[in-house]
Amino acid sequence: MRLAFMGSPAFSVPALRALVAAGHEVACVYAQPPRPAGRGQRETPCPVHQAAIEMGLPVRTPARVRRDVAEHEAFTRLGLDAAVVVAYGLILPKPMLDAPRRGCLNIHASLLPRWRGAAPIHAAVLAGDVETGITIMRMDEALDTGPMLLREATPIGPRETTAEVHDRLSEMGARLVLRALEEDPPAVPQPEEGATYAPKLGKEDGRLDWSETAVALDRRVRGMTPWPGAFTALGGEVLRVLAAEPAAGREAAPGTVLDDRLLVACGGGTALRLTRVQKAGRAAMEAGAFLRGHAVPAGTVLG
Repeated sequence: MRLAFMGSPAFSVPALRALVAAGHEVACVYAQPPRPAGRGQRETPCPVHQAAIEMGLPVRTPARVRRDVAEHEAFTRLGLDAAVVVAYGLILPKPMLDAPRRGCLNIHASLLPRWRGAAPIHAAVLAGDVETGITIMRMDEALDTGPMLLREATPIGPRETTAEVHDRLSEMGARLVLRALEEDPPAVPQPEEGATYAPKLGKEDGRLDWSETAVALDRRVRGMTPWPGAFTALGGEVLRVLAAEPAAGREAAPGTVLDDRLLVACGGGTALRLTRVQKAGRAAMEAGAFLRGHAVPAGTVLG
């Protein structure tokens, strides 16, 4: 088929590669514009843009498309059978949604209608969901409400992080969208019952609130790995918490260190043991190695 591909982050790259490997003609790749990155703040193409360059595919990087009539017309002139959209980052207007013969197919990283929105994988881990999955849907003008073509579930392990689930879903999405294009399954409307929303996250969402239970904080650490990253304050400095696990605790003010091995009091008399941490500008360390160079005695309060 003659396709456009629209995506930006690393999550989207396996789908682009799979479409090309399957013999589909990718007439154009749409990606977010290059942005400053790294210490030098050099303009850097996003992962999909970089992959498209490697494969010799034409790329367009409009900053916005919703009201840009020239972009609508250019998209229509591509003469597409379908567009595949994976975490593109821009809202497509009706003229673009209607232009491909079979519409715009979206690879969404949840079992819709649960976790519509920008951060469905984070939301599933934070909520303690036992499974998530991929939904291939035909896009409409609302946010993640279009009819579903295919769904496939995968369990979320009790210790899995967002990063681990992300990588598995990325490969699943690539496989499922090939099926959707080949089989053209009937579209099934999404039920409204069970619909939830996963908003876009910011850095502050990684802050650990020690008044929450250890179970909730464990989910936050895993849910915010690798981005935006869970963190707390130690002696006025940011301490990133890269791994942790619930442990037996006792009643104490939330955030109080209970022993000499980074066991921290949480809400409801629970406790969380920090097992891998990182100070700003320093290497990540296992807790034992960190404590050999940074004494954190019982009674220290994290904030």
